[in-house]
Amino acid sequence: MGRSTVKRLFLMQVGSMPEYDIPIVCYLVQTDNGRNILIDSGLPEVIPEEASAFENGHDVIAQLAEIGLKPTDIDTVISTHYDVDHAGRHGVFTNARYVVQRRHHEDAADNPRYAAIRTQWDQPSERITLVEGDTELLPGLELIETSGHVPGHQSVLVRLPETGAVLLAVDAVPFGEGFTRDAEYDGDDPDSEATRASTMKLLDLVEREQIGLVIFGHDTEQWKTLRKGSEYYE
Repeated sequence: MGRSTVKRLFLMQVGSMPEYDIPIVCYLVQTDNGRNILIDSGLPEVIPEEASAFENGHDVIAQLAEIGLKPTDIDTVISTHYDVDHAGRHGVFTNARYVVQRRHHEDAADNPRYAAIRTQWDQPSERITLVEGDTELLPGLELIETSGHVPGHQSVLVRLPETGAVLLAVDAVPFGEGFTRDAEYDGDDPDSEATRASTMKLLDLVEREQIGLVIFGHDTEQWKTLRKGSEYYE
């Protein structure tokens, strides 16, 4: 297979948190030489009791089918992190290699936060690529280490031929109102300083690269304005 260049970006809403009207989302990157790279996989088919605030919708498998893809067509799954609303369908992509930050994967091994969907993310080691820090996965697709929400969280920078650079902040910055140098953080939260540092890192990246579109992880109002489903960015 020749050198890949990013060609399209699809956004998919696969569920919600109804009480707060928060979207649960995944992303798909396609390259000019036929690679299909999924970013997160959404909620599990059966939502565990401790995650009952979430609700499945039009799942990732159905949405991929609408653009002509089967789970076996996905060759890479980028795991931003293993929370139940981000890694719940990982196991269905049986031809995929999983890409995750080493720090996150190692932390998840004995962290009860991720235990309910362990069967999804705990794949054979030969199918997992552990990266450390910011990493160019291929030309036009970069992983940005953004710990804070969880250790080893990663955001994704996608460089498209027409749209230009698009930053998928994911849960490093779930809502647009928090994407500011003046955002307040809970001093009692041990992860607040890391969260702030990652927010500053992404703000610096946006300024340096003059990124025109930042997509926040769960921002309802922004999500209404974006292209979704088959209406991709290129």
